[in-house]
Amino acid sequence: MSKNQYRSNYCIELNDTYINSKVKLAGWIRKKRDHGNIIFIDLKDHTGVVQCTINIDNKNFEGIDNLSLESVVSIEGNVIARPTGSINEELASGKIEIEISKLKILSKAEILPFVMHQNDLGEELRLKYRFLDLRRDEMQSRLKLRFEVIKMIRGIMEDKGFMEVQTPILTSSSPEGARDYVVPSRLNPGKFYALPQAPQQFKQLLMVSGVNKYYQIAPCFRDEDTRADRAPGAFYQLDMEMAFSTQEEIFEILEDLMHKVFTKFRPEMKISNTPFIRIPYKESILKYGTDKPDLRINTHYHDLTHLFLQDCPKIFESVINNKDNKGKILALPIKGLSKQTRKFFDKMQKLAQDNGAVGLGYILFEPEKRGPLAKLLSEEVCNAIREKADGAFLVADTEENLKMYMNPILQQVAIEMDLIEKQTYKFCWITDYPMYEKNDGKWEFSHNPFSMPQGEMDALSLDPSEIKAYQYDLVCNGIELTSGAIRNHRLDVMYKAFEIAGYAKEDVEKEFGAMLNAFKYGAPPHGGAAPGIDRMIMLLADTENIREVIPFPLNQQGQDLMMDAPCEISDKHLKELNIKLDKS
Repeated sequence: MSKNQYRSNYCIELNDTYINSKVKLAGWIRKKRDHGNIIFIDLKDHTGVVQCTINIDNKNFEGIDNLSLESVVSIEGNVIARPTGSINEELASGKIEIEISKLKILSKAEILPFVMHQNDLGEELRLKYRFLDLRRDEMQSRLKLRFEVIKMIRGIMEDKGFMEVQTPILTSSSPEGARDYVVPSRLNPGKFYALPQAPQQFKQLLMVSGVNKYYQIAPCFRDEDTRADRAPGAFYQLDMEMAFSTQEEIFEILEDLMHKVFTKFRPEMKISNTPFIRIPYKESILKYGTDKPDLRINTHYHDLTHLFLQDCPKIFESVINNKDNKGKILALPIKGLSKQTRKFFDKMQKLAQDNGAVGLGYILFEPEKRGPLAKLLSEEVCNAIREKADGAFLVADTEENLKMYMNPILQQVAIEMDLIEKQTYKFCWITDYPMYEKNDGKWEFSHNPFSMPQGEMDALSLDPSEIKAYQYDLVCNGIELTSGAIRNHRLDVMYKAFEIAGYAKEDVEKEFGAMLNAFKYGAPPHGGAAPGIDRMIMLLADTENIREVIPFPLNQQGQDLMMDAPCEISDKHLKELNIKLDKS
């Protein structure tokens, strides 16, 4: 390395080949142990740790003795072999130590707000002192993982012919999706920019502009509530779009990328082979109660409604006779269910009711037929269940109500009975999303309003409930990694699609004028997707909280405790922006 006034080497470089060499290191004092006539120091830099010693006869001894942990120092000394009994095989430098001859204090640390190796720190404390939290080995590892993953993604995308283009951060507000973060314009009083929820319109405009394959590691901003796999404020996604593309081509590109990235960074894990499983949306809802199924759980719901049409117990009659023909009776067969205790079944009953179910029935077959439904179900139903497992839960309700509690039941059963396959990443595509859904009696877009309906203009003459879109999600272990679609590039189809959702032509032109204007001058068929970088890192880092892999996240209340944001601004600043606050 080039000559540096603070160091000649990094900690990770030093091993027994350096014995009898003179070296210079710089870093933080992570640990300190006073043995009377000698002080042991663990000096840490961004690469690793080296043990250093200083004797009482060294003029710097007293200064080090009084120096607090995490102070920054530069030391010089000789590399010597550790005594046989103190060799640390877990460290790259575990066979040597540095006998300090010179020491320079570069920055003295105050008393720390927490112990650096403590594992049970509260999140609020960690976020307030995030700069300290990030020094910890675990967090340094996640920062490095994030960097390496993004670096690899860039290489893969560029090898596939994609060009990176940066899109604007200040743009106009969108009527679709989550709430916008808005920014007042000083030069245009009374008007506001919005931070982009995604570069959706811009990447489609790039397709019209003649860009063939676009990508970007894009920051996105959504003012939405936090949860374990979603952080408030900003997040990053691999935004991509292709001209003249089909759904299958996009699948192939992302499958190859995901398989390569996950294989590279978690080689010990079992990873889905390509092509990934495709599951139509309606099938996913009926089998798992969600469009984010965790395929590590090797069981799912089975529709037994048809077996109840001729021989229906009274408790299920209201479901079978549902006037909209949307009642379903589903069985969740589970191997080993007969071995569970009454306490387990009571717990599952409460879980189901807490999530909106009237109740949760079950039947068991070992050692004999038993359970609340044992005397109510026909032999035909019992045989259908017995073929799959020694017991099953049964749920009966409208399709809409079933979605509220099917997946919570499945997830909790899998946790309680240890049914989740370990050491594996299970990917699947959810396809054929409905174009529309009904809300308060009105049709709304169920996914992305810019998606192409399957069948284009011909499809829009159907009942809205029957229209499917070229929309898709990529799911891994129950976590949505990406949403995407083949876009609607035809103005006539777009106006009609928005009309069904209650938008007049002039409303569409007002809200999406730039894109519609561009489409008048020749728009190629195009499509894309946007995998979430933070969620990918969360899975690769094997953590359940997305804030663990974001360098400087907001807390659950959308606050940056370290930078004290959001904060009030001065009256002078408000006046410049032509803003008056009403705090009543």
